[in-house]
Amino acid sequence: MSIEIDIATGNTAWPTVKPLLSAVWPPEVVKAAPWGHIVFAHADLRVMIELDGDVVCHAGIYRRTSTWNGRKVIIGGIGGVATREDCRGRGYATLAVNAAIHTLTEERATDFGMLFCEPHNTAFYEKLGWQTFNGTVYAEQPGGRAPFTAMAPYVFKIKRLLREGTIDLCGLPW
Repeated sequence: MSIEIDIATGNTAWPTVKPLLSAVWPPEVVKAAPWGHIVFAHADLRVMIELDGDVVCHAGIYRRTSTWNGRKVIIGGIGGVATREDCRGRGYATLAVNAAIHTLTEERATDFGMLFCEPHNTAFYEKLGWQTFNGTVYAEQPGGRAPFTAMAPYVFKIKRLLREGTIDLCGLPW
């Protein structure tokens, strides 16, 4: 058994990760999800965990200049975290999320990490050090800028930890 962690550019790696993401979130699941109507951004980078040549886990990395209480901040977004069903419970998602945070930290430009989480995943992210953001998050959608409430926002300290206030993603959510 051979495990590899690869970080690739988002668009280039899309054909490689699309089968995994489509298997984890098939159209009928997306349609029924509270976030199924949301238009999401495309990842800038992708962390891919391969097991014997097959991608079994993914985490997208999103770099965004946004605002917090009207001040410019650089957010490192994490999204699209997915593990193939038969490979869950082996720590691959932890490896992928940690690799994403490590990448953002090493770039030295990111103020903090942010992700959006469904209720059944909160314990997982809290165990990795993510904390709830207790403010308002705005995001762009085809109809314009609006509060993003489809999933709970979580933040991770890279340079700073912002847990309250108003964040404008200045673009699509991830």
